Amino acid sequence: MTLQEITAAVGGAVHDAPDPVAITAPVVFDSRRIEPGGMFVALPGERVDGHDYAAQAIEAGAAAVLASRPVGVPAVVVDDVPTAYGRIARVVVDRLPKTTVIGVTGSVGKTSTKDILAQVLPAWGETVATRASNNNELGLPYTVTRATANTRYLVLEMGARGIGHVAYLTGIAPLTVGIVTRVGHAHLGEFGSVENIAHAKGEIVEALPAAHDGGLAVLNADDELVAAMASRTRARVLTYGIESPADVRAENVTLDELGRAGFRLMYDGQTAEVRLRLYGLHQASNALAAATVALGLGHPIEAVAQAVSQAEAVSPGRMQVTTRADGVTVINDAYNAAPDAMRAALRALHAMTGDGQRAVAVLGEMNELGEHATQVHREIGQQVAEIGAGWLVAIGGTNADQYAAGAGGTVVDRAVDVQQAWEMLRDGLRPGDVVLVKASNSAGLLALADKLIEEPGAITAQA
Repeated sequence: MTLQEITAAVGGAVHDAPDPVAITAPVVFDSRRIEPGGMFVALPGERVDGHDYAAQAIEAGAAAVLASRPVGVPAVVVDDVPTAYGRIARVVVDRLPKTTVIGVTGSVGKTSTKDILAQVLPAWGETVATRASNNNELGLPYTVTRATANTRYLVLEMGARGIGHVAYLTGIAPLTVGIVTRVGHAHLGEFGSVENIAHAKGEIVEALPAAHDGGLAVLNADDELVAAMASRTRARVLTYGIESPADVRAENVTLDELGRAGFRLMYDGQTAEVRLRLYGLHQASNALAAATVALGLGHPIEAVAQAVSQAEAVSPGRMQVTTRADGVTVINDAYNAAPDAMRAALRALHAMTGDGQRAVAVLGEMNELGEHATQVHREIGQQVAEIGAGWLVAIGGTNADQYAAGAGGTVVDRAVDVQQAWEMLRDGLRPGDVVLVKASNSAGLLALADKLIEEPGAITAQA
């Protein structure tokens, strides 16, 4: 696209660009991601103003800047930069008529499901997918602008912190396929109720085209609130489930000695065996969701099962498992935490802890639970005790106290911050321990997980 075409789409004005300027690479809001021929989005922030980096972005190869004021280099100046960013992404999508756009949402499981899809679909064509959890009004346009004319599948994770958020994202990138993984308690403090969360997540299926136009809704039959969304869409509906009747099923689900699931994939009278490389029983549902999408797109079950079986954890802090040289196994699931995800991770910790090993739960606080925070943190503490964890390190303030209060019978240590927790773990871990590190992202436990993986010594082996 040229700056003139972008200006027409976003309703801005071109500054300091007398000659035609073409944008031939992604439009990015992080100056570290600039590619030659791309565009830099200058966003004002609480501590950093992106406009201050405009000249640096041009020096790094950007062809122009999207800004809210002139910056002395080629730029499109608009009143609302984030809104304009979304409009640019919409232009890109509209120029990709051969691309199937797939959206994934849900309270838990959406990142893992997206990551599995990103590894399954390339067997049938170029696939571009959300990196990590760039699932909001900034991350989604960035992902969209990475697509090219050769992209067959564009897989977009869609997050929501309120009603209307998913609908807004589907306006930026109209979908052909929409997936809802599960309705849980993430952001309960902001939404007010699980029903409101279901309303927000279901916006994805309301935005789908009708079945005769290729629309496909993939819904988790094991979650009643998700299954009920079938009535909210004109698209073809494919359900998936482990416990409930569904179009696509996983039967004979088992776990190996490392806590990795295997199951028989069943669809339309056909079966194929799946053996996951991913850790945790909950990954069976995520893998099943991804398989359902591929099957719904018409791909053969044997090839789908093989591709799903080869998928690995790729997003940082999402059930990444490493065994240190001294025999300590670290489960880095510290990117984020909601109650349902915390419960699933603790079940995985239990499954991955063999005879003679000690399960160690290193838990930071969960955010955005509102009035439910005290009760939910105490319930998680109770689950720590129920799985037989030998040691709980609870990190943070009042809510971490609730972890400790609920974990009766478990050895508990309280740490006010990551540094104190690191000192406890450095001195207290022993060979053979299996350590789960999990918290909301703001708790900073990703850094703690990195330190645990790096110590002692530099030699580690992927489990």
